[in-house]
Amino acid sequence: MVERGITRSDVIRTILEGEVIRDYPNDTPCPSALFLNFVASRPIHVVAAYNEISQITHIITAYQPSLDLFMNDFKTKRTL
Repeated sequence: MVERGITRSDVIRTILEGEVIRDYPNDTPCPSALFLNFVASRPIHVVAAYNEISQITHIITAYQPSLDLFMNDFKTKRTL
């Protein structure tokens, strides 16, 4: 995250205020989701998994989506 210029605050805001754009309910060991939020007009994607037993959210990755891979809405993947 540090190398990508994404702060802990950016990640938390993305999970709390962002939109779930992909849901992965069958991921193991915990279901996960891809979140999108715009922090200071910058698109941020966060993949997080939630463990219901421990009630802990695990951050898998956080990155700025590329227009090479996503359409202008940053939700829709381009077909390559």
